[in-house]
Amino acid sequence: MNTKQRKEMMAMILAGGQGSRLRDLTKDVCKPAIPFAGKYRIIDFALSNCTHSGIDTVGVLTQYKPMSLHTHIGVGVPWDLDRMFGGVYMLSPYMTEKGGNWYEGTANAIYENIEFIDYYNPEYLLILSGDHIYKMDYSKMLEFHKKNEADATIAVIEVPEADVSRFGIMSTNEDGSIYEFTEKPKHSESRLASMGVYIFTWSKLRQMLIDDSKDKESDHDFGKNIIPEMLRQDDRLFAFPFSGYWKDVGTIESYWEANLDLIKDYPTLNLYEDEWRIFSKSTVNPPQYIGSDARVRNSIISDGCVILGDVYNSVLNPNVTVGKNSKVMNSVILANTVIEDNVIIDKAVIADGCIIRKNTVVSGEEEIELIGPGREIKTNVLG
Repeated sequence: MNTKQRKEMMAMILAGGQGSRLRDLTKDVCKPAIPFAGKYRIIDFALSNCTHSGIDTVGVLTQYKPMSLHTHIGVGVPWDLDRMFGGVYMLSPYMTEKGGNWYEGTANAIYENIEFIDYYNPEYLLILSGDHIYKMDYSKMLEFHKKNEADATIAVIEVPEADVSRFGIMSTNEDGSIYEFTEKPKHSESRLASMGVYIFTWSKLRQMLIDDSKDKESDHDFGKNIIPEMLRQDDRLFAFPFSGYWKDVGTIESYWEANLDLIKDYPTLNLYEDEWRIFSKSTVNPPQYIGSDARVRNSIISDGCVILGDVYNSVLNPNVTVGKNSKVMNSVILANTVIEDNVIIDKAVIADGCIIRKNTVVSGEEEIELIGPGREIKTNVLG
C-alpha cells in the first residue's frame, strides 16, 4: 500500500450502465455519456461535484460501449483532474491469469478494483453513480460521516409515495442512523430514497467486499447485499439528507423533464452560478445564428445552431438546423440534426444526426416521442 501520500478520500464513479430504459438514446453510448442541457454530458455533474468538493482522485468504472465516455473525459483537463498523483482513471473490466469477466454488480465492480484503490490507500471511499443530475458538496457529507463515526453514510432524498418502488428506501432514527433498508419496496412508510451516493470507511468496506466475493449466492450489489449485511452486523450506517435538485434520468420522460426543467425563469438547478459551475469538454463550433424571421422563446440554443423557424420551450444541442416555417416546441434536439422547412416537432426527443424532412410532423401525445440517432424521417410520427 502507498503510505507516503495517502488520500483522505477518493471517488469511484459507476459509469458502465447501458440504460436500457432510454432505448435508442443508448444505442451507441453508455448512459453517463448522453448529452444534456445543450453542452454537457450526464457524467459531467458527478465529475464537477468531485472537483468542487476537493476530490482529486477519481476512478470511472466503464463497461457498456465506453468509447464516447473515454474520449469525452480524456485525462480530465476540464475538471482539473490531470494530476501527477491522483487524477482521473478509466477502469474497464480486465483479464488476469485466472481469466476475467464483466463486472457482475455494483459491489463487484469496486471489488475488482481493490488494487487500484489500495494504491492511494484512502481512509474513506466515495462511491457515485455517473448518471444523475445534481449539484452536491461531498465534503459536507464527509464531515457528517466523520462526526458520526460511521462505517457507511448514504445520501438520501425524500421522494413521493408513488416513486418508492424505484429506489432503495431507508428508515432512520432521530439521530439519522439507519435501522432498516429495503431495495425497491412496493410500499413503504418511509420516503427516504438512496441517491446512489455512498461514503464508506475504506478498511470496513474492503473486508466486506472480500467476504461478499466469496458468497456464490450474492448479487454482489450494494443495495441488495452490502448494505443489508452491514445492518445485520450492527455496523454504524447513517443517512445524509439532501434537499437540492436531483434527477435520475433513467427514462425518456425523466430525461426530457430534466432538460426542460432548465428553461424555467428560476430553475431549481442553476447552471449559471459562478461558485459551482459544471465543467465539460469544450467543442469548437461557430456561433448560433437566429434568422430575421425566426422566433425563439424560453429555450436553450447551443453554439452552431441555425434557426430560421420558431423554437419554443426547447433545448437544442450544437449544430442543429431549424428550417423556415418550422416549429420546434417542448422538445430536446440533440447535435447535428437537420429539421427542414415546414416541419412541426412537439413533445419529442430527437437524437443526434437525424434528418426530419420537410412537411413532416413529429409529435408525442400520451408519451414523449423518441427518434433514434441517425434516422431520416419522411412521414408523420404521432405518439
